[in-house]
Amino acid sequence: MLQLILNGLVTGLLLALPSLALTTVFGILKFPNFAVGATLTFGAYAAWVANHLLGMPLFVASVVASLAVAAVTILCDKLIFERLRDAGSITLLVASLGLSLVLENICRFLFGNSTRNFDVEIARPIRWHGLRLNHEQITTAVTVLLFVIIVQILLHASPLGRAMRATADNPSLAAVRGIERNTISYITWALSGVLLTISGVLAGMDRAIDPLLGWSYQIPVFAAAILGGLGSPLGAGVGALVIGLAEELSTLVLPTNDRQIVSFAVILLLLLVRTQGLFGARTVRK
Repeated sequence: MLQLILNGLVTGLLLALPSLALTTVFGILKFPNFAVGATLTFGAYAAWVANHLLGMPLFVASVVASLAVAAVTILCDKLIFERLRDAGSITLLVASLGLSLVLENICRFLFGNSTRNFDVEIARPIRWHGLRLNHEQITTAVTVLLFVIIVQILLHASPLGRAMRATADNPSLAAVRGIERNTISYITWALSGVLLTISGVLAGMDRAIDPLLGWSYQIPVFAAAILGGLGSPLGAGVGALVIGLAEELSTLVLPTNDRQIVSFAVILLLLLVRTQGLFGARTVRK
């Protein structure tokens, strides 16, 4: 049981950064980004190219890949989402779904369907009071906590964060005060690209990289963001931990391959009981 709880916490940490990326885009740009999983996969392959083909250490490869994917997400916003920004959230959602298919098939075309692994040293797991803890799990925990703290400081203790929150609350009023909406959008997408690339690297360390890597995280990520409350960064982290624990503990009664049923169940229950999630604010319609 303790090993399952530990594995659940690590699974939740793996979901935390993509959930944070999803909820940040939703909170500021007001639409659910269905390209989260594909961008995670794209980031993992970008880091693999820098690490395996260019011979960079994984840390350096992650930084290079994060910058590259951030640039790609800004370009996608410039070419696609900026043109559709006033068309409504449904149109933007469909556009993000199309972008997801494009990114996924680019990865499939360039790298095929075979699995890839990062070029890192193999280390024995740590044994402590009967618990098995991998070095990758420690790296995941430290990295996720560091990025969550950085994002919280950025959003709540910096002028840029205040500008982003002002744009999220009222884009027109923010524009009157001199906050450029397109600039905030570019920064939001860049932040999302960095978070998803780091998530892809951590997921690639936890398992092999393949074109469907991000898809296996897509439903749990949405479940975590919805559980915490779309638009709430704190809720995204809490929701990710809850979903990770629930999925791992569900293997006591469900086959391992069926544990994503838990994510679907969470989404269904929230839609029926508390649509705004644990930390989300109820929308007031006039």
